[in-house]
Amino acid sequence: MATATNLGFPRMGANRDLKKAVEAYWGGKITADSLLETAKELRRSHWSLQAAAGIAQGHIPSNDFSFYDQVLDHSVLFSAIPERYAGVPVKSELDLYFAMGRGLQKKEEGIDVPAMEMKKWFDTNYHYIVPEFKADQTFALGANPKPVAQFLEAKALGIETRPVILGPISYLHLGKPARGVAAFDHLSLLPALLPAYEALFAELAKAGAQWVQLDEPVLCLDLPAHYKSEFAAAYGRLAAAAPALKILLASYFGTIGDNLNSVISLPIAGLHLDLVRAEGDLDTVLARKSEFSFNLSLGVINGRNIWKADLEKAIAKVDRAVAALGVDRVLVAPSCSLLHSPHGLAAETKMDKQILDWLAFAVEKLDEISVVSRAVKNGAHSVKEQLESNKKSLEARRVSSLIHDPVVQARHKAITPEMIKRQSPFPARYAAQQARLSLPAFPTTTVGSFPQTKEVRVARQNLKKGAYTQEQYDEFIKQEIQKCIKFQEDVGLDVLVHGEFERNDMVEYFGENLKGYAFSANGWVQSYGSRCVKPPIIYGDVSRPVAMTVEWTKYAQTLTTKPMKGMLTGPVTMLCWSFVRDDQPRRITTEQLALAIRDEVQDLEAAGIPVIQIDEPAIREGLPLRRSDWTAYLRWAADAFLLSSTGVRDDTQIHTHMCYSDFQDIFTAIKDLDADVITIESSRSDLKLLSAFNGDSYPNAIGPGLYDIHSPRVPSTEEMHHRVKEMLKYMDSKLLWINPDCGLKTRGWTETDAALRNLVEVAIRMRN
Repeated sequence: MATATNLGFPRMGANRDLKKAVEAYWGGKITADSLLETAKELRRSHWSLQAAAGIAQGHIPSNDFSFYDQVLDHSVLFSAIPERYAGVPVKSELDLYFAMGRGLQKKEEGIDVPAMEMKKWFDTNYHYIVPEFKADQTFALGANPKPVAQFLEAKALGIETRPVILGPISYLHLGKPARGVAAFDHLSLLPALLPAYEALFAELAKAGAQWVQLDEPVLCLDLPAHYKSEFAAAYGRLAAAAPALKILLASYFGTIGDNLNSVISLPIAGLHLDLVRAEGDLDTVLARKSEFSFNLSLGVINGRNIWKADLEKAIAKVDRAVAALGVDRVLVAPSCSLLHSPHGLAAETKMDKQILDWLAFAVEKLDEISVVSRAVKNGAHSVKEQLESNKKSLEARRVSSLIHDPVVQARHKAITPEMIKRQSPFPARYAAQQARLSLPAFPTTTVGSFPQTKEVRVARQNLKKGAYTQEQYDEFIKQEIQKCIKFQEDVGLDVLVHGEFERNDMVEYFGENLKGYAFSANGWVQSYGSRCVKPPIIYGDVSRPVAMTVEWTKYAQTLTTKPMKGMLTGPVTMLCWSFVRDDQPRRITTEQLALAIRDEVQDLEAAGIPVIQIDEPAIREGLPLRRSDWTAYLRWAADAFLLSSTGVRDDTQIHTHMCYSDFQDIFTAIKDLDADVITIESSRSDLKLLSAFNGDSYPNAIGPGLYDIHSPRVPSTEEMHHRVKEMLKYMDSKLLWINPDCGLKTRGWTETDAALRNLVEVAIRMRN
């Protein structure tokens, strides 16, 4: 039969059980043993769930579970631990692991190490911990390797799994030179790395594994020519290391394209294709069927979005492969790991029933995989009821009046070139803004949010449950804003923010105030570490019925004579951090969002707000994986930002924010945004990202992050002062802003107080 398979499953649990347990462990509320037991129960539950859904024995993934990040797991697995962590006095390997992911600071014990760098995992909102390599890097398989341990754990439950491991080419490609190390070709480390993989393969074979899944997502990128020989060398050795172990090579997130030449003759037992992102790859591969004997794993169910699949189309794709190769050589799969989908729909009892009928989360996607597999094996008549139900849902969505808004469509068609240009060039604008704002040299600000304490979260829950009236909740928010403004004035910041205490999430909050959005109750997806986000769902044409932020920002401005900064999320980020409708081009949806944000920007200006920040951290994330597609995307992405931001006077200062980006890749687009001030993440990258802004190449003002807000450690004044002096090697001091590298929502007040006081002290030193 066409085998039902899966590439990976969400880790957090139906109710974010892992998040709660990990954070409880960090807070000293539970023991390591308790954390490990929670993790073990989650793995058992997820394996059993997949088996019950019909995923075949031997093709249920294991080792897809992680306490923080699978790439960090990989670095630990192969002993690629940066030297700065070698002498950290921690109680266990688990604590060392968390120190690498989030940093560790215990001043009373003399411990102060920063976290490793984070980057976005290809074009997703998931963050991975970047491996660090030296030219003489060594690798070694540690004792009791995690992939083997979790395979045996499942086997003891009577479940045969397929261990998931990041492939050697992708692992090296995703790394960076260690601190103080000059750039070098990471693939030169392949001969040193492969013995560790070979040892792992031998142990998996000894444990009884039949299949191993090697993820090589770099196959969807434009790769250097020498990768072809590297793939051949690496996979030849791995196949020889454990001949009985079948290798499934998994590529996803885009087309394999010309990289097929690098893998078609490899000694692998299976090749996975993402047929959601790259439907044409099926024809490309089948046209060369005489050149290979491996199985094909077909990613026909979207692992990254939440809409029900068109099962008839999915079955047709699989049938084409079966006709060419035979049913025994075809596997049915999601396009990528279901890590990027919420757990399941069972908790969605309050969502509009019409919209709910259009959705499939990870649990439901397992059922879709099973239905496609059974239809191919036994004929469509064997799943007639499921296919009829699916067809009915798809048609209901297509014709629904909820989706199409003629007013929005007409306004979109009326966009003109004049609507994407500021009135004057930057120098004239910045002079007008300085005359209005009277800011000192090295002006200080934050990126927007302040700590979302337990009290803030409880108040929000009380409003939802009806325990608070709207008036009681509004009074609570006013008090939080008052405290936040007083705190910022006491610390000495120059441009203030209201703190965003009324906002659950920088995308969800705006989505709740826009037409065309729907919301789940429990649709959480992991972003990094224990951090989960609940992306809203764009199901139809988007518009802004009423102002979203004006009243709270106006109120905050009445509490201070210092300039207040209005905080908005930009259209590209609203798109990328939502589950997006798939029935029209993403560009059109983005431009609809830009028009809605434009309305809010103009209302904030009319209310007297002098500074407006439109965050666009996801512009790099949305960049297509193939360079041939970059130009078109960057043009409409930049135009969308301009459309949202240009309807203001010269003396209204427009800020934007970006984080965890390879800025060199999008530098032209960053300049095209023409924001008056851009704040960027640069703390975890040792300022290497600033090379894109060197010299006269970036003419506008910039605030590189002075410290990492994703870590609980507080940097000293001396550390941040040194960082500012390094920044001045890249940029004009007259255009340098002083700020953290991101919003402070996830931090506590104690560390926020200490870090911001140090930050302001640095600005004062620089002025003197």
